[in-house]
Amino acid sequence: ALRMVAELHPDLITLDLELPRMDGSTFLRLMMARRPTPVIVVSGYSAKENVFRALEMGALDFVAKPTRTVTSDLSGISAELAEKVEVVRQLSPAGLDIGRLRGSSDFSMAPRRTGVSDREPSRLIVIGSSTGGPTALVEVFRRLPTSTTASVVVAQHMPERFTKTFAERLDKTGGMRVVEASDVHALTAGTAFICPGGRCIEVVQLQRGLGVKVVPPDSSDRYVPSVDRLFESAAKAFGASTVGVVLTGMGDDGAKGVVALRDAGGIVMAEAPETAVIYGMPGAAVRTGAVDRSLPLRA
Repeated sequence: ALRMVAELHPDLITLDLELPRMDGSTFLRLMMARRPTPVIVVSGYSAKENVFRALEMGALDFVAKPTRTVTSDLSGISAELAEKVEVVRQLSPAGLDIGRLRGSSDFSMAPRRTGVSDREPSRLIVIGSSTGGPTALVEVFRRLPTSTTASVVVAQHMPERFTKTFAERLDKTGGMRVVEASDVHALTAGTAFICPGGRCIEVVQLQRGLGVKVVPPDSSDRYVPSVDRLFESAAKAFGASTVGVVLTGMGDDGAKGVVALRDAGGIVMAEAPETAVIYGMPGAAVRTGAVDRSLPLRA
């Protein structure tokens, strides 16, 4: 396969991580060193940690295998894989620069927080992302200071069962405590919540202060988790104290939500095209006229 990559110069490679002799991670490392090429990882739920390592090494995205060991119904994974393959057509110059990721997403242990605050946040940051989002979110979280008085809520398009592992990895990168939301949680300063895959998350009014609530998707949600639903609920509950951030991703999820945030007096930012792997979501947000600033990740 390594020889064929050098000979054929493929536009895209789909890569299983559990392979005989040479595992997928080793293949990916060698290939990225010799001829960087867009890669979609196809992996089982048992290899969640390895999936995120592959993303750190330069893979664009991943598809989860069916849960059953043997299945004849591949319609679900077929449709999802076709959608991921379409990503390559929409890669921005940043996305085509595969080498951009090497060394930029170190998941090594960060200094631990001295304690978890129970104070209400002074500001709420809501973030939406899709393809390329895991690596982008690492860049964001590793720069958040331990002294932050904000709370963060993230809607990242990701399959079920992977978001808990991703939240645990983000928890190691910076100054904020990061957890996968599971039900209803109070918003507190210095804490971030990741929406679980296959569900949606909303900012809600609690008996004391504000919180987040995990809810099932409904027929109006074109994307799950829904960035629009998160942003619109934040605009309603937190108003002008909200900062909305749209990171890399396909489609236009978040475009309606940024308008709601702008109308509520919040601040809206979008990832600039020079670092966005896929400029679909940030570009759609910018076209609404509601974005205050477009910024690269490593400004």
